[in-house]
Amino acid sequence: MSGKDLFVVMATGRGKSLCYQLPAVCSAGFTLVVCPLVSLMEDQIMFLKSINVSAVMLNASSGKEHSRTVLAGLTDPKVPFKLVYVTPEKIAKSKLLMSRLEKAYNANLLSRVAVDEVHCCSQWGHDFRPDYKMLGILKRQFPGVPLLGLTATATSSVLKDCEKILCVKQPITLTSSFNRKNLYYEVRMKDSDKEASTDDITSLIHARYKGQSGIVYVFSQKDAESMASGLKQRGIVAYPYHANMDPEQKSCIHRKWSSNKIQVVVATVAFGMGIDKPDVRFVVHHTISKSIENYYQESGRAGRDDQPADCIVYFGFPDIFRISTMVVMENVGQQKLRQMVDYCQSVDRCRRSLIALHFDEVWDNEGCNQMCDTCRHAEVSTTVDITQHAKQVVQIVELAASVDEKLTPLKLVEAWMGKGPAKRRKMIQSTTLSRLQVERVIVQLLLLDYIREDFSFTPYTTYFYVKLGRKAPLLKNQSHTLSMKMRAAEGHSAVVKGVKDQCKAKDRKRSLQSAEESPVSKKVKTNLL
Repeated sequence: MSGKDLFVVMATGRGKSLCYQLPAVCSAGFTLVVCPLVSLMEDQIMFLKSINVSAVMLNASSGKEHSRTVLAGLTDPKVPFKLVYVTPEKIAKSKLLMSRLEKAYNANLLSRVAVDEVHCCSQWGHDFRPDYKMLGILKRQFPGVPLLGLTATATSSVLKDCEKILCVKQPITLTSSFNRKNLYYEVRMKDSDKEASTDDITSLIHARYKGQSGIVYVFSQKDAESMASGLKQRGIVAYPYHANMDPEQKSCIHRKWSSNKIQVVVATVAFGMGIDKPDVRFVVHHTISKSIENYYQESGRAGRDDQPADCIVYFGFPDIFRISTMVVMENVGQQKLRQMVDYCQSVDRCRRSLIALHFDEVWDNEGCNQMCDTCRHAEVSTTVDITQHAKQVVQIVELAASVDEKLTPLKLVEAWMGKGPAKRRKMIQSTTLSRLQVERVIVQLLLLDYIREDFSFTPYTTYFYVKLGRKAPLLKNQSHTLSMKMRAAEGHSAVVKGVKDQCKAKDRKRSLQSAEESPVSKKVKTNLL
């Protein structure tokens, strides 16, 4: 209201929109709001109209007549609306819109500019949008108009980048805590069988959320369609929502969900930022998000009425590599994904402490109040020595490299579990760990750089392969040990099996030595994987 340039970093559901909606109502002229998603605009306009605040929007799907009416209203001395919502693409590509905004500015009708989800400006932010980089034109063309940037998920380095991009000099920055006490954070292991994972989510909804509203986030448009269909078949009123749907269909689903005629929206990230339905009792991620910021933003749709709500993510081994190949070309994409994987892999650290660490906030675990699965079940984890397991994995990767074999994560799992041709099993020291334990150990070795990712690009797709990491040589040192936290049941069996594997190792070593002397040893190596 004092006309200063301002950045606001505030937790999801804490009232960022009010920071520009209320001043818009109290000021002459109109407020221009830049929004990244049509669903976000629709959500806010639905609410504003319900309390008799005049608001309009312009986006790619706006009709000619509607666009003409809105553009004419921008220069009307008796401006017929208080808020005008536009996509960044409109600012970047519509000369007519910029011309009308220029006239409105000269007539003192443009009272402020709000850039919602301002982190989208920065390539270091988690949802970079190229057209956001063009928004610097607003401050250059309208220097006398205060600019307000809002986000729930920007780190200090991202905000610095946003200042430069938006041409804002020394804005005031107001930051609130990320923590929302009413949200319960939980990580569940995802069944590799699609039907089984759909059954699990169905059981969860029927048991905990009968008749209550929620969102299930999925990886792709295809997943959205199949998951929504699967939930429907199991008696849940669920509909898909993704970018490839007809705009009218998306709006209809959004309205029905908002009025509780649909229980569950199965969505890609096209449905997310700024959705302000207060009574969302659960947000389930069928696939992990590509970063902590994305996960915080998406899970933040839950519990905006301050009543208890659940944020549950299903952690599946193959999903790591699906997402990794998707973010490979993004700035720090792999680094951000690793942080998300670390969040899911942890069985002993408070989920909130991991989110706080990411947002540069000091956190005391007592503040969680047992509102995450690790704090609530703190006693069920144990430390396990995985040195022997790590040596076995590294041996497999080394053997693959020695015959110039490309090793996928799935091949690595199966080779270590002793599956495949008998010749291969003679050369590889297999494990007696369960598949879940095998996957967890391999993920831990990836996170700690004992093995690393390697990508192969084709015109149609990107492949993920496993190679030796920079720390692999440390395992040659007999005094070097490696441990990880596991849930108590997993940990006990891993220790027992680790001892058994060590005992078997000596026998296998003798076999390997005799195999090396055999005339068919080279042929065995070549057909190893």
